[in-house]
Amino acid sequence: MTETNILVVDDDEGVRKVLRRCLESDGFQVHEAARATEVQTTLDRVPVSLITLDLNLEDENGLDIAHQIRKASDVPIIMITAKGDLIDRVVGLEIGADDYIAKPFHIREVLARVRSVLRRSKETPGPAKPAAPMAVREFSFAGFRAIPDKLELENREGNTIELTSGDFKLLKVFMEHPRRVLSREQIMDILNGPGWSPLDRTIDNQVARLRKKIESEPGDPKIIKTVRGVGYIFTPDVTVSPRQVSTA
Repeated sequence: MTETNILVVDDDEGVRKVLRRCLESDGFQVHEAARATEVQTTLDRVPVSLITLDLNLEDENGLDIAHQIRKASDVPIIMITAKGDLIDRVVGLEIGADDYIAKPFHIREVLARVRSVLRRSKETPGPAKPAAPMAVREFSFAGFRAIPDKLELENREGNTIELTSGDFKLLKVFMEHPRRVLSREQIMDILNGPGWSPLDRTIDNQVARLRKKIESEPGDPKIIKTVRGVGYIFTPDVTVSPRQVSTA
């Protein structure tokens, strides 16, 4: 079995030891870092699958580290910090963190969230496909053309928009439920099934990342609008049609 490498970033050696014991007991390979330079060194030599990151490092800002990581990689980040301020949490999620846990934490919660984030980040390979052309669904909305089965998205100019598999899964949820208000809970149920954690609010972060890819002004979204106190609505009309594509 391929090892799952987790990088624990915290300047408190005691916290690192607790997380190491917790994660290693569940079969993960754990690496430690106390500062930004050690983070980069580890990422350069190890295929890290997930990072736990303390916001309040002694000499460095964890938000800055998260920002630098996210500029170069989509590796999942769980922020684990003593800071309980809502602003820090919101900023962390906007930067690209996938989840947030406040100290003091429960070991079982850490393991549950690590498993959940890893599960969401994995790209599940589909069955082998024949070389002959096959019909797949093509979605059209607001000048975009999307083929979820091929993970292809083009804008009105015909330029390809790069989306991760996670971005595409979320976009597909919206395209299949246009002009309908969806709560965060409904979106998470569709994406992850009924086993998701009720504390998991990372859908906001996923939406923010998708907006950056398809909105002309992500700060003033026109395609994926927020419905305050409820969730989101995909505003454009969506047309679905079959398309023959080669799977070779």
